[in-house]
Amino acid sequence: MKVWITKYALSDGILEKDAAERRDDGTMITVPWKNGWNEVAYFHKNEWHDDKGTAIARAEGMRVSKIASLKKQIAKLEAMKFS
Repeated sequence: MKVWITKYALSDGILEKDAAERRDDGTMITVPWKNGWNEVAYFHKNEWHDDKGTAIARAEGMRVSKIASLKKQIAKLEAMKFS
């Protein structure tokens, strides 16, 4: 089953993978993944999508949230005064 993974969307983009297994309740998938220490990766429901459109929408939401967070952080740093 083809899935789109958004867990790492802000660093690696949306990843298109073939899932090896899917839980019966649809909450988690297993994806073959070679990263040095394990051969599979597990992704929870909001980290993967079974169609590209919802994956793009999720990644956009993540991007907007991150921008808002960074703006808040910048405002806090600009307000700092050292004496």
